[in-house]
Amino acid sequence: MDDKGGGRNVSNSFLSSNWADLTHECLINILLRLSLEDRWRTAMLVCKPWLHAIKDPVLNSVFDLETYFDPDAESPTWWTWEFEQKIDAMLRSVVVWSDGCMVELRVRHCSDRSLSLVAERCPNLQILSIKSCPNVSDECMDEMASGCPKLEELNISYCYGISHESLAVIGRHCPNLKILKRNLMNWWNPSYHEGIVPNEYLNAYPQDGDSEAAAIGKFMPHLLNLELRFSKLTGKGLALISEGCPNLKYVDLSGCTNVTSSDVANASSNLSGLATIKHPSFYLPRLFFHPDRYGR
Repeated sequence: MDDKGGGRNVSNSFLSSNWADLTHECLINILLRLSLEDRWRTAMLVCKPWLHAIKDPVLNSVFDLETYFDPDAESPTWWTWEFEQKIDAMLRSVVVWSDGCMVELRVRHCSDRSLSLVAERCPNLQILSIKSCPNVSDECMDEMASGCPKLEELNISYCYGISHESLAVIGRHCPNLKILKRNLMNWWNPSYHEGIVPNEYLNAYPQDGDSEAAAIGKFMPHLLNLELRFSKLTGKGLALISEGCPNLKYVDLSGCTNVTSSDVANASSNLSGLATIKHPSFYLPRLFFHPDRYGR
């Protein structure tokens, strides 16, 4: 028994030594094959060389937490300050490790505390998705617009603290923007988020759909895809978008009850390249309208 036990110890020591002695290039090749969760929960705890390798910019050019949030079930925990702190801490670490190489960021429930660092250190960022971030402000988005002028895709859905002013600033500073997702929560049927999303947050920021539409139409002329689910824009706002964004190919107006069928028809006539437009579903009674879960 002692011999066998000793054999196992020698073998384990030998394996550990081999793993620790891998070249940095080999480690990067291995770590690229692991999921983000495996890197953070397991790989970085193996030894110091592995931890060092995980901080390589090559492994941190993309930070995508979206797949770790259940699209069909929200959690009250996600809307707490403690959870937001954890997300901020992770994001700040990755931003530092990326060393300016980050090009894609998809996260939820972060705040100005971490996004301000993104604005400062990620000038090559092309994709930014920050859904459901109650503590992201217009001031921080101003910083993002100035610091990340290469943005091509932006998702600020369910971020009620971001107003039309941010849309105007982003449009002025990010001329390559092609995709904008600015979806709001289902105000037809609040049962989707009641008891989960704090009411004080939703009530603190009244949404002006037409002002947002005016900013989009004036400052984002190169948009191809636009999502405005449950926006409170009217036909006037939709007309401004169709006039200012002639290249639109995809528009989602699900739940936009202030827009009529004739408004949609008039707007569509201005968009020669439009391939898909999702209507507000006029034929469905409000209480029975069940679109995709807002968290998607």
